Amino acid sequence: MSSNEKTPLVLAFSGGLDTSYCVLELCEKGYEVHTVFVDTGGLSSEEVNWIEERALSLGATQHHLVDASQQIWDEFVVPLVWSQSRVLGEYPMLCSDRYLIVRLSLALCDELGTRHFAHGCTGMGNDQLRFDQTVRSIGDYEIHAPVRDLQKLPGNIRDIEIGLLKEAGVSIPEKTGKYSINENLLGVTISGSEIDQFEAPDAGTWQQVRPRKEWPGQALQVNIDFEKGKAVAVNGEALAGPDILKYLNSEFGRYGVGRHIYTGDVTIGLKGRIVFECPGIDALLLAHQALEDCVNTRLQNQFRHQVAQRWAELVYTGFFYEPHKTDLEAYLSSSQSHVTGTVTLETTGGSMHAVAVDSDFIVHDPDAVYAQSCNWSPTEAEGFIKLIGQSSTTAMRVRNKAK
Repeated sequence: MSSNEKTPLVLAFSGGLDTSYCVLELCEKGYEVHTVFVDTGGLSSEEVNWIEERALSLGATQHHLVDASQQIWDEFVVPLVWSQSRVLGEYPMLCSDRYLIVRLSLALCDELGTRHFAHGCTGMGNDQLRFDQTVRSIGDYEIHAPVRDLQKLPGNIRDIEIGLLKEAGVSIPEKTGKYSINENLLGVTISGSEIDQFEAPDAGTWQQVRPRKEWPGQALQVNIDFEKGKAVAVNGEALAGPDILKYLNSEFGRYGVGRHIYTGDVTIGLKGRIVFECPGIDALLLAHQALEDCVNTRLQNQFRHQVAQRWAELVYTGFFYEPHKTDLEAYLSSSQSHVTGTVTLETTGGSMHAVAVDSDFIVHDPDAVYAQSCNWSPTEAEGFIKLIGQSSTTAMRVRNKAK
């Protein structure tokens, strides 16, 4: 490379305030900035086109568009559903598209022959950990984080960015208003304003999920078919995974299903509070658990909870490409060998239930029906109770005698 040629750099670009500032700063530093928008769903074609126009208007040498909808289904949604993972039992890690964004951005780095990668994360949350650790797990790249570097200056980072963009004559994106809204195939998260202050979210926070006054009057039933733990069809129609999620988001969102308020412990920082909406993920998790509970053994279903907690911890805190996560997913895949069947979900609004399960593998003995009939004798039942409780019985006798 001659002294006049600029060093190529790949910037993961969303078109928002932070990544808009990054383009200006990195161009100012003399890099040949290649912006890449990794489309993980949730945006219209008009919005995607606007992101490209935004990048080029800010000075990017070239803008790249990568569709990651199938990858996010295969690499995140499938094992998420297998594990039934939710951080603190609540949050299904809608932020996990970050890992695919980084991996596909680094693939572009390799294509362009550069080791320079940039992101727009601040120094105040978990995303910087997800981005940086993923880069380090995948390979040897130099990380640039212009927004995080701004923290060296006194004052509010957001105000500083807005001021610098205005000085450069750049318009401020609308999403820098009252709320920060992040939407992808998995759902939507909303933060800012009264949410951050632990107050009741205002009407403007409703996105995919509709409020009570808009719910349809008739009940909704949806059948989901699973093959070895993977959703493959809805209402009898075979669909690709991303299309299943889009359909479930749309249908159950109309009925007010899938809205949550979550307060989490930020790995780098304090408490983070968000509103999140994920009707499709909620539907898949509910349906899958209903089926798995019926076809897997008691010990399999018990152990799933331990795996879920560990898997969620790794994914939430940045270790998406940690070998231990791969180990867990090998077990999860094995546990899905007979999770095949159809689950019927029903809602009249606000919540949903798995009202029916149909599978050839339900662990059911027609001669032993719960609370009705059994194929063992009362004597056998009494002996089992005595033996399984023998240790506790003996311990209490010894302790009571010693008083």
